[in-house]
Amino acid sequence: MIEELLHGHRDRMAKAVERTRDEMVHIRAGKATPNLLDTIKVEVYGSTMLLTQLASVSAPEPRLLVVQPFDKGTTGAIERAILASDLGLNPQNDGRVIRLPIPILTADRREELIKIVKRIAEEGRVVVRNLRRDANETLKKAEKNSEITEDDARKARDQVQKDTDKSIADIDHILKVRENEIREG
Repeated sequence: MIEELLHGHRDRMAKAVERTRDEMVHIRAGKATPNLLDTIKVEVYGSTMLLTQLASVSAPEPRLLVVQPFDKGTTGAIERAILASDLGLNPQNDGRVIRLPIPILTADRREELIKIVKRIAEEGRVVVRNLRRDANETLKKAEKNSEITEDDARKARDQVQKDTDKSIADIDHILKVRENEIREG
Protein backbone atom coordinates (compact mmCIF):
# COMPACT_ATOMS: atom_id res chain seq x y z
CA MET A 1 0.00 0.00 0.00
CA ILE A 2 2.80 2.41 0.89
CA GLU A 3 4.64 1.74 -2.37
CA GLU A 4 1.47 2.38 -4.36
CA LEU A 5 0.91 5.65 -2.52
CA LEU A 6 4.51 6.76 -2.99
CA HIS A 7 4.51 5.78 -6.67
CA GLY A 8 1.27 7.68 -7.35
CA HIS A 9 2.59 10.63 -5.36
CA ARG A 10 5.83 10.74 -7.41
CA ASP A 11 3.88 10.56 -10.67
CA ARG A 12 1.62 13.46 -9.69
CA MET A 13 4.61 15.55 -8.60
CA ALA A 14 6.42 14.80 -11.86
CA LYS A 15 3.31 15.90 -13.77
CA ALA A 16 3.18 19.13 -11.73
CA VAL A 17 6.83 19.85 -12.60
CA GLU A 18 6.22 19.05 -16.27
CA ARG A 19 3.13 21.27 -16.38
CA THR A 20 5.14 24.13 -14.87
CA ARG A 21 7.83 23.60 -17.53
CA ASP A 22 5.20 23.57 -20.29
CA GLU A 23 3.61 26.80 -19.05
CA MET A 24 6.99 28.54 -18.96
CA VAL A 25 7.87 27.41 -22.48
CA HIS A 26 4.96 29.44 -23.83
CA ILE A 27 6.36 32.67 -22.42
CA ARG A 28 8.16 34.53 -25.21
CA ALA A 29 11.84 35.00 -24.37
CA GLY A 30 12.89 36.96 -27.46
CA LYS A 31 13.94 33.86 -29.40
CA ALA A 32 11.87 32.10 -32.02
CA THR A 33 10.68 28.68 -30.86
CA PRO A 34 7.95 26.79 -32.74
CA ASN A 35 6.20 25.74 -29.53
CA LEU A 36 5.44 29.42 -28.88
CA LEU A 37 2.37 28.91 -31.10
CA ASP A 38 1.21 25.57 -29.60
CA THR A 39 -1.70 27.06 -27.66
CA ILE A 40 -3.13 29.26 -30.44
CA LYS A 41 -6.63 28.23 -31.44
CA VAL A 42 -7.92 28.95 -34.94
CA GLU A 43 -11.58 29.26 -35.97
CA VAL A 44 -11.76 27.39 -39.26
CA TYR A 45 -14.28 25.16 -41.09
CA GLY A 46 -16.91 25.92 -38.45
CA SER A 47 -14.85 24.62 -35.54
CA THR A 48 -11.89 25.53 -33.38
CA MET A 49 -8.58 23.78 -33.99
CA LEU A 50 -5.05 24.21 -32.72
CA LEU A 51 -2.71 26.01 -35.10
CA THR A 52 -0.35 23.02 -35.01
CA GLN A 53 -3.13 20.88 -36.52
CA LEU A 54 -3.50 23.26 -39.44
CA ALA A 55 0.10 24.17 -40.24
CA SER A 56 3.73 23.33 -39.71
CA VAL A 57 5.77 25.82 -37.70
CA SER A 58 9.52 26.24 -38.06
CA ALA A 59 12.21 28.64 -36.85
CA PRO A 60 14.66 29.10 -39.74
CA GLU A 61 16.33 32.04 -37.98
CA PRO A 62 16.73 32.97 -34.29
CA ARG A 63 14.20 35.81 -34.61
CA LEU A 64 11.77 34.40 -37.18
CA LEU A 65 8.98 31.84 -37.15
CA VAL A 66 7.49 30.54 -40.38
CA VAL A 67 3.98 29.08 -40.42
CA GLN A 68 3.18 26.96 -43.48
CA PRO A 69 -0.53 26.05 -43.61
CA PHE A 70 -1.40 22.58 -44.91
CA ASP A 71 -4.39 24.14 -46.72
CA LYS A 72 -3.86 27.60 -48.22
CA GLY A 73 -7.52 28.42 -47.51
CA THR A 74 -6.76 28.53 -43.78
CA THR A 75 -4.00 31.15 -44.08
CA GLY A 76 -6.29 34.10 -43.29
CA ALA A 77 -7.85 32.39 -40.27
CA ILE A 78 -4.41 31.48 -38.93
CA GLU A 79 -3.23 35.07 -39.37
CA ARG A 80 -6.30 36.39 -37.51
CA ALA A 81 -5.74 33.93 -34.66
CA ILE A 82 -2.09 35.00 -34.29
CA LEU A 83 -3.11 38.67 -34.24
CA ALA A 84 -5.80 37.94 -31.62
CA SER A 85 -3.34 36.08 -29.37
CA ASP A 86 -1.55 37.87 -26.54
CA LEU A 87 1.89 37.13 -28.03
CA GLY A 88 2.23 40.58 -29.58
CA LEU A 89 3.41 39.25 -32.95
CA ASN A 90 2.70 40.87 -36.32
CA PRO A 91 2.22 38.24 -39.01
CA GLN A 92 3.40 38.88 -42.56
CA ASN A 93 1.23 36.87 -44.93
CA ASP A 94 2.37 36.32 -48.53
CA GLY A 95 -0.51 33.96 -49.40
CA ARG A 96 1.54 30.75 -49.02
CA VAL A 97 3.35 31.16 -45.70
CA ILE A 98 3.07 33.44 -42.69
CA ARG A 99 6.28 34.94 -41.37
CA LEU A 100 6.42 36.04 -37.74
CA PRO A 101 9.38 38.24 -36.90
CA ILE A 102 10.11 38.07 -33.17
CA PRO A 103 10.83 41.60 -31.89
CA ILE A 104 13.62 42.27 -29.42
CA LEU A 105 12.26 42.58 -25.88
CA THR A 106 12.52 45.86 -24.02
CA ALA A 107 13.95 45.89 -20.48
CA ASP A 108 10.50 46.60 -19.02
CA ARG A 109 8.93 43.73 -20.94
CA ARG A 110 11.72 41.39 -19.81
CA GLU A 111 10.98 42.28 -16.17
CA GLU A 112 7.25 41.66 -16.75
CA LEU A 113 8.02 38.25 -18.26
CA ILE A 114 10.32 37.38 -15.35
CA LYS A 115 7.49 38.22 -12.92
CA ILE A 116 5.17 35.96 -14.93
CA VAL A 117 7.57 32.99 -14.90
CA LYS A 118 8.16 33.50 -11.16
CA ARG A 119 4.39 33.40 -10.61
CA ILE A 120 4.13 30.22 -12.69
CA ALA A 121 6.96 28.66 -10.66
CA GLU A 122 5.26 29.57 -7.38
CA GLU A 123 2.00 28.05 -8.59
CA GLY A 124 3.92 24.86 -9.41
CA ARG A 125 5.49 24.83 -5.94
CA VAL A 126 2.05 25.26 -4.35
CA VAL A 127 0.73 22.28 -6.32
CA VAL A 128 3.68 20.16 -5.17
CA ARG A 129 3.14 21.20 -1.53
CA ASN A 130 -0.56 20.38 -1.79
CA LEU A 131 0.35 16.94 -3.14
CA ARG A 132 2.67 16.47 -0.14
CA ARG A 133 -0.15 17.44 2.23
CA ASP A 134 -2.55 15.00 0.55
CA ALA A 135 -0.03 12.15 0.73
CA ASN A 136 0.69 12.85 4.41
CA GLU A 137 -3.03 12.92 5.22
CA THR A 138 -3.49 9.58 3.48
CA LEU A 139 -0.62 8.13 5.50
CA LYS A 140 -2.09 9.46 8.76
CA LYS A 141 -5.45 7.89 7.98
CA ALA A 142 -3.82 4.58 7.13
CA GLU A 143 -1.83 4.69 10.38
CA LYS A 144 -4.94 5.60 12.39
CA ASN A 145 -6.86 2.70 10.83
CA SER A 146 -3.93 0.36 11.67
CA GLU A 147 -3.31 -0.38 8.00
CA ILE A 148 0.37 0.55 8.39
CA THR A 149 2.72 0.78 11.34
CA GLU A 150 3.93 4.02 12.88
CA ASP A 151 7.50 3.35 11.68
CA ASP A 152 6.32 2.68 8.13
CA ALA A 153 4.26 5.87 8.16
CA ARG A 154 7.24 7.91 9.38
CA LYS A 155 9.52 6.41 6.70
CA ALA A 156 6.90 7.09 4.04
CA ARG A 157 6.47 10.70 5.22
CA ASP A 158 10.26 11.13 5.03
CA GLN A 159 10.19 9.80 1.47
CA VAL A 160 7.30 12.11 0.58
CA GLN A 161 9.33 15.05 1.90
CA LYS A 162 12.38 13.99 -0.15
CA ASP A 163 10.22 13.75 -3.28
CA THR A 164 8.72 17.18 -2.50
CA ASP A 165 12.16 18.73 -2.06
CA LYS A 166 13.34 17.21 -5.36
CA SER A 167 10.28 18.46 -7.25
CA ILE A 168 10.62 21.97 -5.84
CA ALA A 169 14.33 21.96 -6.72
CA ASP A 170 13.40 20.92 -10.28
CA ILE A 171 10.92 23.80 -10.53
CA ASP A 172 13.55 26.22 -9.18
CA HIS A 173 16.04 24.99 -11.79
CA ILE A 174 13.50 25.43 -14.60
CA LEU A 175 12.77 28.94 -13.31
CA LYS A 176 16.46 29.86 -13.19
CA VAL A 177 17.05 28.63 -16.75
CA ARG A 178 13.98 30.44 -18.05
CA GLU A 179 14.90 33.69 -16.26
CA ASN A 180 18.36 33.58 -17.85
CA GLU A 181 16.83 32.99 -21.30
CA ILE A 182 14.55 36.00 -20.85
CA ARG A 183 17.37 38.23 -19.58
CA GLU A 184 19.70 37.24 -22.43
CA GLY A 185 16.82 37.06 -24.96
